[in-house]
Amino acid sequence: MGKNITLLFLALLGALINAQGPAVTSWLQNTTATGTYYPNGNATPQSNGILVNCQAVQYSANNVYVSTKGIPAYPTGPFQGNPGQAGNQNAIFKFPLVPVQNTGTPTSTGLGNIAVFINGVAGFDPKDGVSWKSSTNSWAGGPTGGTGDGVWQRDAVVYEKSGFDCSKGHPAGTNYHHHQNPSAFKYDLNIISTVCNPYNANALYTINTSQHSPLIGFAFDGFPIYGAYAYKNTDGTGGIVRMKSGYQLRNITARNTINGVSVTSGPPINATYPLGSCTQDYEWLSHPGQSDYLDEHNGRFCKTPEYPNGTYCYFATVDANHNSAYPYLVGPTYYGVFAERKVNSITETTTAYTPVLAVSETEFKNISTVLYPNPVSDLLLIQSDHLLKYDLDLDLYDLSGRLMMKTQLIKGSTIAYFDTQTLYNGTYMVRISNGSNSISKKVIVKH
Repeated sequence: MGKNITLLFLALLGALINAQGPAVTSWLQNTTATGTYYPNGNATPQSNGILVNCQAVQYSANNVYVSTKGIPAYPTGPFQGNPGQAGNQNAIFKFPLVPVQNTGTPTSTGLGNIAVFINGVAGFDPKDGVSWKSSTNSWAGGPTGGTGDGVWQRDAVVYEKSGFDCSKGHPAGTNYHHHQNPSAFKYDLNIISTVCNPYNANALYTINTSQHSPLIGFAFDGFPIYGAYAYKNTDGTGGIVRMKSGYQLRNITARNTINGVSVTSGPPINATYPLGSCTQDYEWLSHPGQSDYLDEHNGRFCKTPEYPNGTYCYFATVDANHNSAYPYLVGPTYYGVFAERKVNSITETTTAYTPVLAVSETEFKNISTVLYPNPVSDLLLIQSDHLLKYDLDLDLYDLSGRLMMKTQLIKGSTIAYFDTQTLYNGTYMVRISNGSNSISKKVIVKH
C-alpha cells in the first residue's frame, strides 16, 4: 500500500510540474487590449477591435489548450500587393504537455500552419503554395491560380518579401502569420526591406545578441521554438552565440535532381530564378563537434532558461546580418510526433491557468528600454529589447511632477510612443512601471 501511495504521489507531482511548465506558462494572455493595423499610406495605426495575444490557457493532465484570435499586440500591415487584412481566427490549439520524439519516418511540414507563437499568431512553413509547372515553364498555384507540379516549390520568404509588413508577417486570407523570426526588418543588421520606413517598427521581440533568445512559440509536434541566440554548448555553457542553420545551397547548375534522385525539371538557374528560389535548392550538412549548428529539423537537444534540465527545441534561424535563414522555423520535417493542433472544442476536464502578475525587481531591471530620439521634437519612441510578458505603464511628467501623458507598452510588442508636438520645450521624465517596480528616464523636448 505504501509503495502504491508513493507512486501515485510521484505521478501527481509529475503531472503538476508538467502542468505548470513552459508549455502552459509561456503564452501571453490578454482580455482587454485590442489590435491595430496600418492602412496603405497611413502611418497612424487604426483599431481593428480584435483582442490581441491569447485569451485563455487551460490544461489537463496531458494537454494544454490555447484560445486565441490570432492577432498580435504589434500593428499589422500594410501588405503591398495583398488585399487581405489580419482577422479574427477564434481558434483553439491543443498541445501535449510532454511531446515525444518521432522514432519512425519523420513527418514533413505541410503547407500552412506548422506552429503557434506565444502571442497566438500562426507560424507557417517555408513554402508559399506555388510550384513550378514544367509544361508551361512558369509558376502555378497559390494566388496565381492553377496547379504546379508540386516538385520545385517556391520559398515564401524570398517571393513574398515585398508583401510582408514591418514585423515580417502577412495574412493568408485573414490568417495573419509569420514564416520566419517575428522581429522587425528595421532592426536587422542588414536591412533588406524598406517597408518599416513610414511606420513605427514593432514586432514580438527584438534580437539581443547578448542574451539567450526567448521562447517564442511551439511547433505542431509540441516542442518549443526559440529565437536565434542561445548557449553555445548544449549543456548551457560557452556563452551566447547565434544558432546556425545546417542547410546550405546545393552546388547544382540545373534543377533536375533531389536527394540524388531524378525528378521533373524545375525553373532554370539564372538571374530570374537564382538558387534559393525553391526550398529544394537547399541541402542539410552535418557539422560534427559544432554544437551551434542545428540538425535537419532546425533544432537540437539542449538546456535553456525555461528547460534547465534540457529539451529538444527549434530555433528561428537568421544569418550573421539577422536576415532570415532557411528553414526559418521548423523543417522540412518535424523532430517529434506531429498532430493537427487546431481543435473545435475542449472535450476533457481542464484547469484555467492564470498568469502570475508579480514581477521581481531583478527581472524588471533586466528589461532594457530605450527612449529615442532624445532630444525629441514630435514623436518619442520607447523601445524594449526584451520579449515583454507583462504590460508596462508609461507616464510622461514635467519637472514639477505634473502628469502630461499616459500610454502602455503591451506585452508581445516592442514599441510605444508619445506625441510630443504639443509640449513646450524643456526637460521631462518618463516613468516606466509595472505596478510594483518603476524606473524613470529623462527626455528633452526641443522643437
